[in-house]
Amino acid sequence: MTRHALPPNATIGIVGGGQLGRMSAMAAARLGYRCYILTPEPDSPGQQVSAGITLGEFEDPAALRDFAAHVDVITFEFENVSAEGLDLLASLKPVHPSPAVLRISQDRIAEKSFVNAAGVPTAPWRPVETLAELQAAVADLGLPSILKTTRLGYDGRGQTRLRTPDDLAPAFEALLPRPLILEGLVDFACEISVIVARGADGAMSAFDAVENRHRDHILDLTFAPARIPDATAAEAQRIARLLAEALDLVGLLAVEMFVASDGRVLVNEIAPRPHNSGHWTIDACPVSQFELHIRAIAGLPLPAAVRHSDAVMKNLVGPAEMALWPEIVATPGLIPHLYGKAEARAGRKMGHVNRLFPRGALPGEYGVAAALGVLGTAAADSEE
Repeated sequence: MTRHALPPNATIGIVGGGQLGRMSAMAAARLGYRCYILTPEPDSPGQQVSAGITLGEFEDPAALRDFAAHVDVITFEFENVSAEGLDLLASLKPVHPSPAVLRISQDRIAEKSFVNAAGVPTAPWRPVETLAELQAAVADLGLPSILKTTRLGYDGRGQTRLRTPDDLAPAFEALLPRPLILEGLVDFACEISVIVARGADGAMSAFDAVENRHRDHILDLTFAPARIPDATAAEAQRIARLLAEALDLVGLLAVEMFVASDGRVLVNEIAPRPHNSGHWTIDACPVSQFELHIRAIAGLPLPAAVRHSDAVMKNLVGPAEMALWPEIVATPGLIPHLYGKAEARAGRKMGHVNRLFPRGALPGEYGVAAALGVLGTAAADSEE
């Protein structure tokens, strides 16, 4: 343990009380730490497994000061928190990742500008502040393309696909706040992601690249490892490490990427926190993404992010998949994780299931569907 590592029984503050905070707190408990949550939501998933809570808004100075008084180091579990609030917290206690990293990841224009400045390619994009700028951007990038808000978008929210010139004006009026960003479509073979941890000493540990499939713009399935050439996987890891270094990150970084049909690896988004596409690591690796995150922000050594098994992760979304819960828990081989959310609403992530396979023996499509049992139909039908 390093000289400046957080000692056992210290308290880690987590801004946000969702499932990522919940699983981070569970990993912290294994390492002998307590967690304390700041959230405006009572009975949040993170609160249910933590030592305490400040119930308040992320922008409320009184709530922020109360929260900071209870903790030794601070992190956050999603990006839709106040960067200004993190600035205040950083004046009181160490915050990892830093508010500067959060600001880059919160804004798609800042994010893509940073990635491109680091020498990493993305899909073509243009900033858009007026309808005339949107028309010019479409003339440049072509149709179809995707118009997005620069902030507060996730799981398909805050974006619309432009297919014809008639789509431009209605989409521009509907999407707020501005500026917006127009992204050209990429002819891609698959979507992948890499999760890398980086400590304050610059040490890094990165998981294997995984393949992600979405349904209704929400992550549905993750295959670990990604079924891509070794050289492509190595390039994805190189990019993730490069961006973590360029950010001077302390914590965890998830890098979502496209593998283009010509083999190029293009960055789509970055997220400086645990990520849905890393949930397989809880059961398939000696050290999960959540433990690596806690180790990084606590100043503990970072072990290698290796897997002992191949895995498929299946999200449980909304009331339809939660209705399958009795069959899920009765199916041998499925490892279920629920998040403690009281209401199963449409599009809401309620939990996930992991299914392990011997290392090097990840099956094909029909094998995966069969192994997921009652959830296999969704696996077979899942698409971007």
